[in-house]
Amino acid sequence: MQPSPPSDTSATARSLSIAIAGSGGNGVMTAGTMLLDAAARAGLYGLMVRTSGPQIRGGEAAALLRLARVPTNALDDHFDLLLAMDWHNVNRFADEIPLGPHSLVLGDADEGEVPAVFTASGATCLALPLKKMAKAIPGSWANMLTLGLAGSLAGIGADALEAALRASWKRSEAALQPNLAALKAGIDAAGPIANLPRLTAAPAASTTPGAARWLISGNEAAGFGAIRGGVRFVAAYPITPATELLEWMSPALRRVGGTLLQAEDELASVNMIIGASYGGVPSLTATSGPGLALMTEAIGLAVSAEVPIVVVDVMRGGPSTGIPAKSEQSDLSFAVSGLHGDAPRLVLAPSSIADCLATTQWAVQLAEALQAPAIVLSDQFMGQSRAIIDRPAEGGGVAKRLTVAANGAEYRRYRDTPSGVSPMAIPGTPGVVYTADGLEHSEAGIPSSQARDHQLQLDKRARKLALHDYGERWADIEGDGDAAVITFGSVSSAVRESVVRAAAEGQQLKLIVLRLLAPAQPARLAEALQGVSQVLVVEQNHGAQLYRYLRSMYELPRTSSFHRPGPLPLRPAELQRAIVEWLDQHQTQRAVA
Repeated sequence: MQPSPPSDTSATARSLSIAIAGSGGNGVMTAGTMLLDAAARAGLYGLMVRTSGPQIRGGEAAALLRLARVPTNALDDHFDLLLAMDWHNVNRFADEIPLGPHSLVLGDADEGEVPAVFTASGATCLALPLKKMAKAIPGSWANMLTLGLAGSLAGIGADALEAALRASWKRSEAALQPNLAALKAGIDAAGPIANLPRLTAAPAASTTPGAARWLISGNEAAGFGAIRGGVRFVAAYPITPATELLEWMSPALRRVGGTLLQAEDELASVNMIIGASYGGVPSLTATSGPGLALMTEAIGLAVSAEVPIVVVDVMRGGPSTGIPAKSEQSDLSFAVSGLHGDAPRLVLAPSSIADCLATTQWAVQLAEALQAPAIVLSDQFMGQSRAIIDRPAEGGGVAKRLTVAANGAEYRRYRDTPSGVSPMAIPGTPGVVYTADGLEHSEAGIPSSQARDHQLQLDKRARKLALHDYGERWADIEGDGDAAVITFGSVSSAVRESVVRAAAEGQQLKLIVLRLLAPAQPARLAEALQGVSQVLVVEQNHGAQLYRYLRSMYELPRTSSFHRPGPLPLRPAELQRAIVEWLDQHQTQRAVA
């Protein structure tokens, strides 16, 4: 059984995918960002993924957009439009910009020929003298002409495009005028080609244009969620692709009375947040895989001393330096099992750019309530991509830490309480002084090598995480059927779309998107899997890390794995094929049985 491909009309009605590519300095990302802004102003939803080569500065780059009438967090299977400002090394993105026979390729013939890898797709190729058109308008930039061209072909009105340009303009009014003219020239140039088959049914504006929507990246959303949760101190060391999270938080923290301090390295940054949190201030750092590896000893200190901290790991391709500007879910095993000794910790994973806000806020709340470190597994795909989302609901709660009043009778910082959580004394509180270090200790915090103290504290630290009621937020559970797909993180949106497509083909599936990865929730997952006889685990890494983790922590029905590494994102059609093949195998096995 194979899924039938969607017709041209249904595919276009669902969404429109546009790639804008060119050399560094051409303003590709600026054009893409403005196009996304214009789409929001027109009442649409959308996603923009940034991609670039391995260079530190300059070089080729591409903005990959998907615009739709409904929220979207995954790239589609093919791009409807590739608009190249030049052809210098754009062929390096061939795998990331799949085209089909219904695609349109627009490029500047004066800037090179269309690479054969794109023409082989059967796409319609048209040449436009973009650079000459821009030069004909003194003072204009070619990317503004590109913005008008791409926006008009996408069905976005001139008013929304102009508003997006004006909103981002930081120069003089005199410099703006020629670029408004270039924008109009691009819109006019789209007229003769706007009736190509795949572009006539471009997404229409929402019935409620101007509704409250945000244009935000996953890194920005995570930073905002942290501040909403109560974080007021951040120690930072720059690392791709987490740097923008830290850059966004620096001015944002100042507005709420907080502080960001750039440390000399990752070891210093994590130790700084442990110190600040010990002093009573909810604290956070952000990093990527190499930085997380350096932080592990200090995270173990936070476990032992029961000091709440939050570490946001914006995952990238690895190991070692890996592929800094590309995405991969390859830090999962390290996050859930990477500390030395028995060191229980919280590990959470947002499932979308919007969910980066809610999940990071929740991580702060959990860390503070349970006096434990929390690792948030975002990744480059979510962190550096931008999306149009509905404005998040206000509030959600600020973290609350259990503290002790001054001069508490017989205060013992690590008292073995039924919940495992003990009141924490804030330095400076009279009569409740205690020592917090990495040595094993008695209930009073005195270093101890006694077996009884070690057993008691190990049980206490594990119990407080195991007994906590995490509510319904531990996972998103959707659909029903005797077969289930389990996934996590940024691939969830592509998996969700593939499950919807499978349902349209008559295959009903249950989807479980895990948000709380550690501690494990065996009772909850068992309840979610009632009536399920077959499970497929989907993830983006080479070693099937989620599959192996689930097999080690849960009693599961017959379980299979679909996994592959980055840097290419998982796409809905690829996943739908995998699901269909898996279901066919499952049906064959049942027939034989």
